[in-house]
Amino acid sequence: MVTAHRFPLGSATTLTELEVDPHPRLALLRAREPVSWLPVLGGWLVTRRDLALRVMRDAATFTVDDPRFSTAQVVGPSMLSVEGAEHRRHRAPFADPFRAQDVHDRFTGFVEREAARLVEGIRPRGSAELRREVAGPLAVAVVAESLGLVGADAGAVLSWYDAMVGAVSDITAGLPANPAGSAAFDQLRGSVEATVAAGGEATVAAGGEASLLVTAAESKRLKLPEVVANAAVLMFGGIETTEGMITNAVLHLLANPGQLALVRADPDLVDAAIEESLRLEPAAAVVDRYATADVTIGGADVRRGDLVVVSLAGANRDPETFQDPDGFDLRRSNSRLQLAFAHGPHFCLGAHLARLETRACLRALLDRLPGLRLDPASPTAPRGLIFRKPPALRVRWDQPSHSPR
Repeated sequence: MVTAHRFPLGSATTLTELEVDPHPRLALLRAREPVSWLPVLGGWLVTRRDLALRVMRDAATFTVDDPRFSTAQVVGPSMLSVEGAEHRRHRAPFADPFRAQDVHDRFTGFVEREAARLVEGIRPRGSAELRREVAGPLAVAVVAESLGLVGADAGAVLSWYDAMVGAVSDITAGLPANPAGSAAFDQLRGSVEATVAAGGEATVAAGGEASLLVTAAESKRLKLPEVVANAAVLMFGGIETTEGMITNAVLHLLANPGQLALVRADPDLVDAAIEESLRLEPAAAVVDRYATADVTIGGADVRRGDLVVVSLAGANRDPETFQDPDGFDLRRSNSRLQLAFAHGPHFCLGAHLARLETRACLRALLDRLPGLRLDPASPTAPRGLIFRKPPALRVRWDQPSHSPR
């Protein structure tokens, strides 16, 4: 039995602390209890980078394949919730379209046009709330485009996503799932079935290529219910974390005028800004695993069946890897060692697409909204236990007398 005496820092940690500003507590845990028992999580929290890598790389000992995994309870088995050969079978049909060059060729034009359209829509006003008016709509539009669902626009995709996330959240909190989640999943299933039935006629408008779902179904590796489950998982990852990634990156740049000046002087530094923002505040702060055997890690005796939570936020500020880890520094040479997209077999499939969306959005905002700045009347900061982003990001800008070229 784990005692408070053995892990005093973990036992004293509160949910409010982890949701509002976890970084001071994570730094203490990383230094003194790098694998600590947190009663508020009902599991172990791993905060040191080397130990986080060990957990995420060792899927045989630390697995996602557990009946407690809430997403699988809503959508069924998917690449998110199985391991080994089954995981490779689920992931393989989607892997090629998400490689860096394929993402660039297939989606750059669409993403850049959509980002420009959204920013132009707010430009005449001089102020806006960027999370819900730009970042979120861009993420939803790209998911809808990439899946190429027949009879489903971005609005439908967003409504299904909201309902299914609500059901997953209910289960995670120990509550009965809201039936709206099942209804939304049924609607998604119907759209996926129609898309697969349309075959080659269901194309992604950006490149006139077959829908990712059609390609997956025609690969014969997945049964239709498995294609549906993975479509839901792509929605979760493509909307929630990408919206957060974009919003956090804008916040970090605008909150650091010296770093923003560097990007304005050298637009190629946008990519460095993205990596540093991912390091400083990953949109997904934690990933869950379950121990398949008794194991000692970081001085903690983890028992078979225990929940093991990897703090990506903690690992990303490990001073053993990152000098001045709490600073936002575009000149940092090793920002790409951040673990915001996780690591190991469950490394985020959509990492290249998420980077493309964030890059296009940042450039559109900086190019089209002169004098872009945070609204001083609405201070904000990221918050959230699992997914971290500002609840709202209100900004202002100067209104030019002429349109940008």
